[in-house]
Amino acid sequence: MAAELIELYGKRMKSQGFAFPEDDTLQEDFEQHFPYIETDSQLRCIDEIKADMQRSHPMERLLCGDVGFGKTEVALRAAFKCMEAGKQCAILAPTTVLAWQHFQTATTRMEGFPLNIALLSRYKTASEKKEILKGLASGRIDLVIGTHRIIQNDVKFKDLGLVIIDEEQRFGVAHKDKFKEAFSGVDILSLSATPIPRTLNMAMSGIRDMSVLDEPPQDRQPVASYVIEHDWGVVAGAIQKELRRSGQVYYIHNRIESIYGCADRLQELVPEARFGVAHGRMSEDELMEVWRRLLDGELDVLVCTTIIETGVDVPNVNTLIIEDADYMGLAQLHQLRGRVGRTNKRAYAYFTFKPGKILTEISQRRLDAIREFTQFGSGFRIALRDLEIRGAGNILGASQSGHLANVGYDMYLQLLDEAVREQRGEKNVRKEDCLVDVKINAFIPEKYISNQAQRVDCYRKIARIETDEDAEDITDELIDRYGDPPESVLGLIDVARYRNKAVKCDISEITQQGSELVFYMAKFDMVRFSNVTRAVGKRIRLETVGKPRMLVNVKGESVLEMIKTVIAAMGDANTAENQK
Repeated sequence: MAAELIELYGKRMKSQGFAFPEDDTLQEDFEQHFPYIETDSQLRCIDEIKADMQRSHPMERLLCGDVGFGKTEVALRAAFKCMEAGKQCAILAPTTVLAWQHFQTATTRMEGFPLNIALLSRYKTASEKKEILKGLASGRIDLVIGTHRIIQNDVKFKDLGLVIIDEEQRFGVAHKDKFKEAFSGVDILSLSATPIPRTLNMAMSGIRDMSVLDEPPQDRQPVASYVIEHDWGVVAGAIQKELRRSGQVYYIHNRIESIYGCADRLQELVPEARFGVAHGRMSEDELMEVWRRLLDGELDVLVCTTIIETGVDVPNVNTLIIEDADYMGLAQLHQLRGRVGRTNKRAYAYFTFKPGKILTEISQRRLDAIREFTQFGSGFRIALRDLEIRGAGNILGASQSGHLANVGYDMYLQLLDEAVREQRGEKNVRKEDCLVDVKINAFIPEKYISNQAQRVDCYRKIARIETDEDAEDITDELIDRYGDPPESVLGLIDVARYRNKAVKCDISEITQQGSELVFYMAKFDMVRFSNVTRAVGKRIRLETVGKPRMLVNVKGESVLEMIKTVIAAMGDANTAENQK
């Protein structure tokens, strides 16, 4: 699959797309009908997307914005721009409920404009589906909104110009890439509050462009979040508190076989409340009736599975209670929390786990993160934390997460960069490196930096040291943040500094064999060898059989000081040669 995906993204990079025209008065008229004031970040993201659409290269952009930050409006403006140019647009949603809600929003938003909008899902009757498919093939339908049904083989478009994938983290890699493969010249816009590590890593690695909505709408308040052991008394109190201010509640019980029993128990605890149940095995008519009753205020508490995770928007629901939150993913928890707090009312979210349960390290880190990231714009930060917890994912394969222990993150990105450059037709310039394997303390102790993520980040920064100035900057930063570095950290910085200097002297490897340091040379230079001989005297010997190498005895001397002496002598030879 790696070869297929490399070929796919290479094909998209090289393929010719459609250059949409610049905005005209009709586009401006549509945008002026937006009933709210756009945030600055919305306007910036809209401009970035339009600029992409106006190029002849197919757009491949990720719009990352927290729940309730206005991604839908940004997407609808892109969709209108596409349709006004005479092209068709498709919006792909992961659930029937979300597709239906998008259909309602698009129909209302585009009312008065000469556009035909259709909803395509598995719940449509055979005759309705047949009519929609005919409309898409003939070009009569301008915008189709639907679920996975859109990517089935019998769906043919007359002239598709833009695909919008909402809640992209809910779709499998095969679904998304199948769609991209079928329409390699089509612009693609993906929307997500918390992109999966694989997608986020693709955006951060340069395969995909990314726009970030980082500004909340006016008068919006962050959701107050609590991570607690499950207690029926606390649950009843939270529900009653919400009812007293005429609000509604979501209660997440993610097991269909016992969900009705859970609703009965809650009814006993809070008899004055009106309860409803929603789950994925209900028919579309049953689900729509539940949403109607909830929207009309006929229900106080909805006991449901995670079916509400994507896109359901009921402004009066402002308390969320989740059972067994430790079983859920970090992005999923954040998405669920996004279902409340969508007005200027203070909202509350309770993430509960079984009393007395000892949480796994991963579960503990997820719950700590959901408790830590409560402010606006946390979706992107949560996605980054998910990237740290789950791993970057196999970008060139099907895995949407997975650790990179075999090659390391930096090497992974280097290999990825080479593959992308190759597909773009760019020349790969591999950076030379020098392996240093000597017996010195060169590590960051946990006592110095206890936080694992910060420790890994410091390792990454130290690995990128190229000059003495870089080393000094890193040292100053460590002193400012964590205090004076121990010897092992200073040793790590020195190794990084000398390793990069060694590369400039054509040294490919430095190892230690007993009391000798062995310097393997990519090419032998007699001037350099003579300089080193003058610096270390009789401690040095030369071996030229096979790969040329210098062996230097370090008995009684510091290993790092000897490396420094040898590299300085070879560097002096470089300086002398350059001066000639």
